[in-house]
This record gives sequence, C-alpha cells and structure tokens, in this order.
Amino acid sequence: MATDRLAGVLFDVDGTLVDTTYLHTVSWWEALRQTDQPVPMAVVHRAIGMGSDKLLDHLLGPERDRDADQKLRDAHDTLYAEYWERLTPLPRAADLLRACAERGLRVVLATSAAEHEVTALRRALNADEVVDTVTSSADARESKPAPDILEAALAQSGLAAERVVFVGDSVWDVAAAGKLNIPCVGLTCGGTSRGELAGAGAVAVYDDPAALLSELADSPLARLR
Repeated sequence: MATDRLAGVLFDVDGTLVDTTYLHTVSWWEALRQTDQPVPMAVVHRAIGMGSDKLLDHLLGPERDRDADQKLRDAHDTLYAEYWERLTPLPRAADLLRACAERGLRVVLATSAAEHEVTALRRALNADEVVDTVTSSADARESKPAPDILEAALAQSGLAAERVVFVGDSVWDVAAAGKLNIPCVGLTCGGTSRGELAGAGAVAVYDDPAALLSELADSPLARLR
C-alpha cells in the first residue's frame, strides 16, 4: 500500500542513466538485417524504449508473420550482450541518484529491461547503496507506452503516483507516465530531441543527468520535498 508521506523519483535506466540507446539500436538493426527484414537505423532508434513486442509491431507492422519474432529477440539479446562489460553511465548519473537520496527521496529504477540486463546496468551505475527498488521486464504484462512497469515500481516501492516524478529519455517514457498522471522529466541523452520530449508532454527537459543535477534545486524533483 502506498504511503502518502513518502516521495520518490522513478528513473528509466536505458538511455536515461546508462548510455545504451544506440547499442540497442544497432543490435535491433543487425537482428532485423540478419532475418532479411531491414529497417533504417533512424527508424529503429525512434522505437527504442518500447518493449520488444511493441517495438516489432511498430517496425514491422502488427499484421506481420510473427514466427520469426523469437529469433529476432534472441539475435538482439546476443548482439547486445557483447557490450555488457563496456556499458557506461551517462554523465553524473550515479551522483544524481545519490543527490535524490540525500534529499530524502526514494530512488527507484523503473526499468523494463530483462533481469540479466538489469544486473549489467546496475553494475555500470555502481550506485546500489542508494537504490530503494528495482523492477524488470518480469514485473510488467505490457511494455511502454503502457504504464505497467511504472505501476509495478509504485507498488514495490510503496509510493503513490501523486508523490513521484518519472525521469526518462523517450517519448514512450513520457506517454507511460502520462497515463498515470505522473510528471515526466525528459533527458535528451537518449537521442530524442527537446522538442519531441516537450511535445509528448514532458514537464521539463534537460540534456543529461549532469544537467538535471546542476539544476536539481529548481527542477520538478525539488517540488517533491
């Protein structure tokens, strides 16, 4: 049950805290190429942030032959796994998490990455001591832009939607937050422009975690205190 007095920040991880958006783009692009279903990389990039089910619908159409879907997912996972030991946090990502915790806010990693990917992402961030709750794809029936992963993050952290802000890097993050009336702060470090994020409904947009940290006292996150 949510506790009204608690407040916190839900963070997307891929492309928001860890620099993985283009790694996923290249991995999906190559997986599609290997199955003779080429899609331009710019189009693939715009779909990153969705779960694989909705991403493939978005890229290939909902009426496609789905027999190759698992092969595509496996190919993406194999290609992406090659980068795990080289995953890099975005500028001052861990410092941002620590600053939120120091202000008494619960820090929640609301990611829909698979559990084995979450382990690699957490290792790259190296901020587990201030993280209260972590989700994974196993916690959501539907992927973004459905709000399932955010609902799971709220339930697991004991937070109410009225007492959180979500930080993400894609229009799919903004859309998912909007379905729960959660304010979403957008970061452009995942490759989505300021105009796209603001146009989707982001309440504020910053370049990256470092930029948000530098303006934290005047950001939507400060209003949670």
